[in-house]
Amino acid sequence: ALLEAGGRSELNLRALAGRAGIAAGSVYHHYASKAALLAGLAAMGFRELEASLREAGAHAETTPIRTTALAYFDFARAQPALYELMFDATLIAEGDVAEARDSAFAVLEEVIAGAPSQQGVDPAIIHKVALAVWACGHGAASLTQADGNGESPLMEDVIQGLEALFRPR
Repeated sequence: ALLEAGGRSELNLRALAGRAGIAAGSVYHHYASKAALLAGLAAMGFRELEASLREAGAHAETTPIRTTALAYFDFARAQPALYELMFDATLIAEGDVAEARDSAFAVLEEVIAGAPSQQGVDPAIIHKVALAVWACGHGAASLTQADGNGESPLMEDVIQGLEALFRPR
């Protein structure tokens, strides 16, 4: 809540302790520094994204690309500050963050592997397809946030483009 309300500048261990109603020193038992707190939040964000993708994938029998892309966009739109933090260049390589990111990506890859258009496709190619979908989705979500318009037609255009690209031939 602090991150979404005031961004990183308003988020610090003292403010977090105040919000939680605990002594400031207590927070240091969980996070050694603001950097550790931010990394923890980024990892948590990827775990939440993973859960969203998993839920979407469970209901994506006929439209896995659309369903997972919408879940990705909805997550980015609902928590823009957390989403931005998750892809921060200084945090993304941190161990817990990278592990959570890879786990979220693996869910997307599983859903794509189950798509009718990907049946019988070499797993190495499916991995590359998943990377393309992830990168395209991330780019579109970031561009939409930069425009400040969560209802941009860009999201629908990207989803339609991905569906056309991965349509069974």
